[in-house]
Amino acid sequence: MRAVVQRVNRSQVKVNGLVVGSIGRGLNILLGIKKGDSEEDAQKLVKKIVNLRIFEDKKGKFQLSLLDIEGEALIISQFTLYANTRKGRRPSFEEAEEPKRAEELYNFFVREFKKTGVKKVETGIFGAMMEVLIENWGPVTILLDSEQL
Repeated sequence: MRAVVQRVNRSQVKVNGLVVGSIGRGLNILLGIKKGDSEEDAQKLVKKIVNLRIFEDKKGKFQLSLLDIEGEALIISQFTLYANTRKGRRPSFEEAEEPKRAEELYNFFVREFKKTGVKKVETGIFGAMMEVLIENWGPVTILLDSEQL
């Protein structure tokens, strides 16, 4: 399971021109699910993300987590995080989980994230064509992989 975690001032996601998820200061999380990923991978990743100290304290040091700042989170599914571009010019997505199982794990990830106490957790719509607005704060962007946690 992979996540691109971006510290944001605000972020929103639209489907068919309608806003379906919107947050203020916090994290925009793009989540990719690989064949063989499990609920354990999701739990490890959730724990890592909510406790990641990528927000500055009064001294400007990365000392605070999403929970510490009472930030918000927008979680968007993105199977293209498992694009394989080794051969040719068209990406292959063979490593990405099948849609039904990927949606189950995505929903599990969101439920686990909501259990952490993050004050607001919003989502996109799984499998939909989405327009994502990300106003980076920093910018700070971290790539996490559950296999490396």
